Amino acid sequence: MPSRSGRTDLADLTPPIALGPLDGRYRPVVAPLVDHLSEAALNRARLHVEVEWLIHLTTGGVLPGAPTLSTAEVAYLRGVVDSFGSAEIAELGEIERETLHDVKAVEYFLKRRLAAAPDVLGETVLPDVTEIVHIFCTSEDINNLSYALTVRSAVGQVWLPAAHTVADAVADLARVNAAVPMLARTHGQPATPVTLGKELAVLAHRLRRQMRRIESAEFLGKINGATGTYGAHAISVPGADWEAVAREFVTGLGLTWNPLTTQIESHDWQAELYADVARFNRVLHNLATDVWTYISLGYFKQRLSAQGSTGSSTMPHKVNPIRFENAEANLEISCALLDTLASTLVTSRLQRDLTDSTTQRNIGVAFGHSLLALDNVRRGLAGLDVDAEAMARDLDGNWEVLGEAVQSAMRAAAVAGAEGMADPYERLKELTRGRRVDRAAMREFIGGLGLPDDVAHRLLDLTPGSYTGLAQRLVDHLA
Repeated sequence: MPSRSGRTDLADLTPPIALGPLDGRYRPVVAPLVDHLSEAALNRARLHVEVEWLIHLTTGGVLPGAPTLSTAEVAYLRGVVDSFGSAEIAELGEIERETLHDVKAVEYFLKRRLAAAPDVLGETVLPDVTEIVHIFCTSEDINNLSYALTVRSAVGQVWLPAAHTVADAVADLARVNAAVPMLARTHGQPATPVTLGKELAVLAHRLRRQMRRIESAEFLGKINGATGTYGAHAISVPGADWEAVAREFVTGLGLTWNPLTTQIESHDWQAELYADVARFNRVLHNLATDVWTYISLGYFKQRLSAQGSTGSSTMPHKVNPIRFENAEANLEISCALLDTLASTLVTSRLQRDLTDSTTQRNIGVAFGHSLLALDNVRRGLAGLDVDAEAMARDLDGNWEVLGEAVQSAMRAAAVAGAEGMADPYERLKELTRGRRVDRAAMREFIGGLGLPDDVAHRLLDLTPGSYTGLAQRLVDHLA
């Protein structure tokens, strides 16, 4: 319909137009997270937890008088979760508009399926177990387990594989270029040469270290009632070992049981995980800025076909490093959200407040921007060619970087008993500071130092391109 300005109101168009870029422009990249961190995925996980709790309580004699479910009945219940799709999402939405409570809506949805079970199974006890659904549970019992399951699956099945792909690409690039010499820059100034491979290996090593922390993350859960005391459980069925029942249930979901909570599981594991992912993001950001700088120095050339873009709207000669710039921006957004999640989720007023409810709905957004950055870095790296000649030219224009080697060799010679090696740092500073030194000037200086013959020959044979120490060998530390 027309808006007051006479324009079409975009909010009324069908299909709905996405407000944010993750569900709009960048949807194809982040779509795999929808199966884990969307509202629909959260509701499916809630349904899964409710179903498994029902099955858990109707086996092993936990609830006196509760029927034992048959194999077909258990399969039917789990099928309710497996078949959760667009029609079920719409139905659940209708229920929630009546209940105005998301977890209660899941409870009612499951009860409908219990009532309908005879249509599928014939004679069945399922319509008679509706009061066991959600028994002894507060909403947070369902929510904390659901979030743990969905975040775990998103990290393990989507985010970590993408992170491994990028880290492996950096490591491969490091190995291929392990011996390619490159002028280092400390404080932006020419410094002791390295190899391109060693510098990339440092970044791959850092990324993998953070990934190992993320891979070892604990995902905690609890199911202990309204204030964490098993109050309703113990008063209703005093003969059961409710801590053992809860532990078995939580660990059966593949989670770590948290024995001490308030109404909520304390979310500390989430804070720890998000801090580690944010730190990974920041290392990846460092990679993006370094590669961007190497591109600007001419050390990397970009293949336009691989970048898949027009370089500039007005300057046709340009191939802009947009993949790395896009990654930077998305990593910064992701880190901002992850930092907020990590800092706010660890606090809940007294036994419970609802600040976490809204906050946790942004977990998918935080991971989405990180995943989008990973995709851009992957594509950006795939479109790079190394220009070893450009690096060699830079090295040949900076012979003064050998000053470190010369003064260190002089110190070592003095320790070994050579005469005339006094004040090596000061003598090199006078030669090199604030000025460019070419090959001839450096060789003349070395030749006039009176060094022992073997030391002099080593230094005279040295060039900026060969002064890379153990850099090539260090790349072997990459697993």
